[in-house]
Amino acid sequence: MQHSEREDVSEDISITVIDSELECSIFRIHNLLRKVNESAYEPEIIAIGPYHHGKRDLMNMEGHKEQYQKLLLGQNIKKYVEAVGPLKEKAQKCYAKPINPSPQDFVNMMVLDGCFIIQLLLHFNRQNVRDNNDPIFKQDWILNSLQRDLMLLENQLPFFILCKLYETLELPNEGGGLISLALNFFIDLLPVQVSANKNGNALDNIRHLLDENRNPLDDIRHLLDLIHRFWSTSKLKPQNDVERSTGEYESIRCSTQLAEAGIKLEKFDRKDIFDIQFNNGSLQIPTLVIEDRTESFLRNLIAYEQYRGGGGDQINIVTDYVTFLGCLIKSEKDVTKLSRHGIIRHLVGEDEVISQMLNKLTVCIIGPSRNFHYAEIFGRLNIHCNRIVNRWMAKLRRNYCNTPWGIISITVACLLLILALLQTIFSILSWKSH
Repeated sequence: MQHSEREDVSEDISITVIDSELECSIFRIHNLLRKVNESAYEPEIIAIGPYHHGKRDLMNMEGHKEQYQKLLLGQNIKKYVEAVGPLKEKAQKCYAKPINPSPQDFVNMMVLDGCFIIQLLLHFNRQNVRDNNDPIFKQDWILNSLQRDLMLLENQLPFFILCKLYETLELPNEGGGLISLALNFFIDLLPVQVSANKNGNALDNIRHLLDENRNPLDDIRHLLDLIHRFWSTSKLKPQNDVERSTGEYESIRCSTQLAEAGIKLEKFDRKDIFDIQFNNGSLQIPTLVIEDRTESFLRNLIAYEQYRGGGGDQINIVTDYVTFLGCLIKSEKDVTKLSRHGIIRHLVGEDEVISQMLNKLTVCIIGPSRNFHYAEIFGRLNIHCNRIVNRWMAKLRRNYCNTPWGIISITVACLLLILALLQTIFSILSWKSH
């Protein structure tokens, strides 16, 4: 029995390596990672693609898929099946696990799921084409669950299937077309602080992405990959040659200890959540907004980075960012401190729950690569904390200034010391005058 379990684990771990010849991009999460929080990788209401196809608790959404397909295609489904058919083998190679449906059933599934996604995006972005009685848009929880489920690594369609359907439908492609529709649909899922002009910010970021890549459709693998690229398109500063060659970094202290060492924690008003800065003793961090879908979203982005690999100069920015958070947050006290500074804004759960969730995000994943994005900041933070004066101040704050009575004791001691010093000075002056 033990022998068979070891074989299962080794099989699961072995598929984490991408076979470049097969061009796999849609993976099953291996058991070691799944066991940390299985629900984070499982769909709540909809199955997309073959991995979760046919599950009983997801069957209610199949009727909505068929309804959306009829609304989008009418009775001319054969035309779209024939358009997707030649892409069948290419699509099958995108999945790391064997595909169970027959070739024709697989094509039909690609068309059905693809049409549902496109129609969902159209209805979300164009209210005038939406049925007022559509239950997906009448109940917010359904739409929220769909946004979450469509970001699961196991719940993806090859992006070229969506592109082929969109092209065959002859839908307008101005302003980025399919990409613009998808990014606008998922913008609410990003755990970032947005201004009141949320839609304007989203459109600005979409235009930025399209400007950066003249052919944005060419190498996008699936919707999760699209959101990963969009969210991490900031100008990442490359590490210097020494940092890149060694790949070594020393972990930093938690936020409470950094504050004790005299480092000021500040909310950084930036659109790019990964843009963390350390200047003049101030650690500036953009606000992280945590809601009930955030853990699943981050876990699937991290899993995708782990499966796609990190060779060459590639930066696994989400993994690096969560590693940074894991160092800053060791207990609920750290969450409380960061919340008071506006760096963390959580809409669900107590501080202790948020602390446990963020600490578990990096369990059973490969640590930062040699291109660790925050290596330079880690180094400068540690240099600051290791200075003798800052270490003394940290000990003073930790041992004597951590309670009101401690502060009072220090104040009284200082006053007594000053009075004693003044008394000594007056005694000397009095002695000299005689």
